[in-house]
Amino acid sequence: MQYQDYWLLPSGITEILPEEAALLEDLRRKLLDLYARWGYEMVIPPMIEYVESLLVGGGKALDLQTFRLTDQLTGRMMGVRADMTPQVARIDAHHLKRDVPTRLCYWGTVLHTRPNNFAGSRSLMQVGAELYGYKGVSSDIEVLALMLETLRVVGLTEFHLDVGHVEIYRSLVNQAQLDATQEIQLFDAIKRKAAVELAELLKTWRVETTLAIMLNSLIHLHGDNSVLTEARQQFKTAPAAVHHALDELEQLHAALDHTPLHFDLAELRGYSYHTGIVFAAYIDKHGEAIAKGGRYDDIGKIFGRARPATGFSTNLRTLVTFTPAPPKQLTRIFAPYSTSPSWMAKVQELRSQGEIVICGLPQQVGDAKMMECTRELHQTGNDWQIIDI
Repeated sequence: MQYQDYWLLPSGITEILPEEAALLEDLRRKLLDLYARWGYEMVIPPMIEYVESLLVGGGKALDLQTFRLTDQLTGRMMGVRADMTPQVARIDAHHLKRDVPTRLCYWGTVLHTRPNNFAGSRSLMQVGAELYGYKGVSSDIEVLALMLETLRVVGLTEFHLDVGHVEIYRSLVNQAQLDATQEIQLFDAIKRKAAVELAELLKTWRVETTLAIMLNSLIHLHGDNSVLTEARQQFKTAPAAVHHALDELEQLHAALDHTPLHFDLAELRGYSYHTGIVFAAYIDKHGEAIAKGGRYDDIGKIFGRARPATGFSTNLRTLVTFTPAPPKQLTRIFAPYSTSPSWMAKVQELRSQGEIVICGLPQQVGDAKMMECTRELHQTGNDWQIIDI
């Protein structure tokens, strides 16, 4: 590498310059304050830890996204976190060990081996909230409501909200008694909503007619809440777990009746990870979900304590691109260099009042305007005055 290339960064890794950093910090504070008002306590998990702990519940996707390195102290394999959710679940299960519902929030950088989309970032600033210890749909409603409030804090009011329930698909597949290879093929066909291919697969496997009709109907059951009514008819003979899932979706709709929800019963995002209601928010002309979450019960089991859990997360750097206007910046005061004790006393007084004061340096290059200051400190007799420039 030539010396002139030392400033180059790896693909998908970017620096954050002052203007964007100010925006990010302003939004970060607003969101963490919001979560605190809802009773969510902040935790800060480590950037790296043993790989097996990081990959709990993440499945193959998280495994492929995790950078690995060898711990020089133990020789064990470590990983740089690609998702903070398993870490927070460990904190709840292993460290806090509470019996009551526990609300936790977090933020920090996560690193991916590959970007999620073309020319995307591999270094994300993840922020999110998790609710542990309550099995009922009321916790899903609260978490989804908090995600919606997060988007409103950003200034987003026009977005598309997809809602599904992975237990519907899981229960029907279990009843079909397919082998592992068949399950993979079925999952892929439903995920792509490939109706002809799906019907052919079920026919080839000789899946019982009534069950085949229900599986075929999954890819067509998407739209407003009328989908839930239609699903009741389609799934009359389905297992009880399917009807329980529909009950939960109806309760969710009733609780958020002022929010347009798009139900998609073939939504299988995070199928290997999630266990119940799943949701994701989208906006026009942005291919990836801007926030997503759902239920993932028993993730803490491997840490010694299975707990019901639901939560959501988002990328702070994505959200900040949708903020309507930068935060109001305080004007800066330039204080030309002086050795006078009264000068330093005045500088300290102004800073204690919340003013931004830039102190001049001896024989420095640049005056107040070049330092992007709009006011300047001037000595008048034994006093110091602020003047506009």
